[in-house]
Amino acid sequence: MITFKKVRYKNLLSSGNKFTEVQLDANQTTLILGENGAGKSTLLDALCFGLYGKGFRNLKKDLLVNSINQKELVVEVEFSIGKKQYKVLRGAKPNKFEIYVNDVMVNQDATVKDYQEHLEKNVLKMSYRSFTQVCILGSANFTPFMQLKAVERRKLVEDLLDISIFSTMRDILRKKVSEHNIELKETTHEVELMEERINGLNEQLNALRENREEKISKLQKTVEETKTNITNRLGEVDEKTKNVVEKESLIDDKETQKTRMQQALDMEKQLENARKKAIKEIEFYEKHDECPTCQQGLDHEHKKKHVEEKTAKTAEIKEAIKELETRITKINTRLEEISVINDEITEIQKEIGIIQTEILANQKYMEKIQGTIEELKLEVAGNSDVHTRLEESEDKLDILHAKKESLVDQGHYYDIATTLLRDQGVKERIIKQYVPIMNKLINKYLAQLEFYVGFELNESFEETIKSRFRDVFKYDNFSQGEKMRIDLSLLFTWRAVARMKNSVNTNLLILDEVFDSSLDVNGTDEFMKLLNTLTEKTNAFIISHKGDALYDKFEHVIRFEKYKNFSRVAE
Repeated sequence: MITFKKVRYKNLLSSGNKFTEVQLDANQTTLILGENGAGKSTLLDALCFGLYGKGFRNLKKDLLVNSINQKELVVEVEFSIGKKQYKVLRGAKPNKFEIYVNDVMVNQDATVKDYQEHLEKNVLKMSYRSFTQVCILGSANFTPFMQLKAVERRKLVEDLLDISIFSTMRDILRKKVSEHNIELKETTHEVELMEERINGLNEQLNALRENREEKISKLQKTVEETKTNITNRLGEVDEKTKNVVEKESLIDDKETQKTRMQQALDMEKQLENARKKAIKEIEFYEKHDECPTCQQGLDHEHKKKHVEEKTAKTAEIKEAIKELETRITKINTRLEEISVINDEITEIQKEIGIIQTEILANQKYMEKIQGTIEELKLEVAGNSDVHTRLEESEDKLDILHAKKESLVDQGHYYDIATTLLRDQGVKERIIKQYVPIMNKLINKYLAQLEFYVGFELNESFEETIKSRFRDVFKYDNFSQGEKMRIDLSLLFTWRAVARMKNSVNTNLLILDEVFDSSLDVNGTDEFMKLLNTLTEKTNAFIISHKGDALYDKFEHVIRFEKYKNFSRVAE
């Protein structure tokens, strides 16, 4: 059983920076009074936010923070389960979420989502939906059981009956079935591939037994033809190499001719410079009568003699240049011959390179064929490798067949489990057992509230309501006061069922504004009678803004008020 002991909160909605504290286990019945806006229902938001991280009313987390202080929202909820004492501390701006067991904080290595899941599944063992349906009957922004969708109704009842584990098991099973189907599909595919491999190996053996000698003979013939081709091509290389050697012998004077050409060109340049110098001296003596060195006058005979000497020298130089040009022409002709032979040598060498590449390719091709011949000879000798692979493949196929058979058998068990875990399976049988009990309890509480109708839920949790005169109604056909009686009866029924299953057994019961609009005087009196019949382990809180008339009917009264724009418990 979960015994809620205390809730403390500050900066939550209209509450200020000082903690508001409410003892939850001190009195069997407590009346919470206050005007509208005084902060009475903030207690619901505090509990829901502390335990589940969201308010009872449909407000975003940021809107729960007090609009004046705008920070440091803190909620602390204390409760016990058996001998263990728990405290949940949660805050916003800054965010905070801590769980304590006997004053020791629970490890926070997990994510906030995992931490919350631990709190709901392992500690409280009830979801937000279960908590609000079993512990609270609210007014604003609350959806009673009868207004839930059929799927949501069933999920709530499954939580109460502690059979939601079957849904979890079903989800796990679905994953297992999916993984199983994938593995079965993969194994079936592996079997098919192995069978194809075995068929291929058998075909390979048959092919090896046929015409192997003929294949070897053909390949050997190809080898001989390739050898002949290589020999012929090698002969061509030899011939062309000899040709290159011969041609290279024809140009062994190449460097000598280059040297001679350079010497001739140098000599030609020197002669040409001497000729130009002599011509300049002749022109000078023809135009001047003084010695260019001593500035003395030159007689006519001396000038004439000098000009004649230089003229004769110029003629000698010219003749020498002519002879030199003839020699250069011969050398140049030889160099051109050498260049032509060089080009021929280069072309032959290219042809030799191409032939050598072809020879190399033929040699590799011949080696490959020879390797194939050796493999065929080995296969002819015994086919041992293919036989080994075939035997190994057949052994693997036997293993795969056994695995597939096991998976098929496992699939049958999964089918049975799937049938049992679906909504119409085990859960349906359990629900069938409890539906009559639920209906009996609902009608019991309706009678105690002096609402005499025949209320019945079917196994899909759809209601049928009959009057004394057998008229058939639905929940929506009734007034607000009658709906409230139905909601209260369902609330007490769920608490009773929870106690039976010990799934969501708790001391806390909070009813928000049930007296203020929906219940008439007679309904209020009957409800108080019902409230007083509750077990001593129940701590009921009734929130009202019109409850002064009920003041003396409760063991304890808490009054909320607004003080300086903040809600607080009145002193």
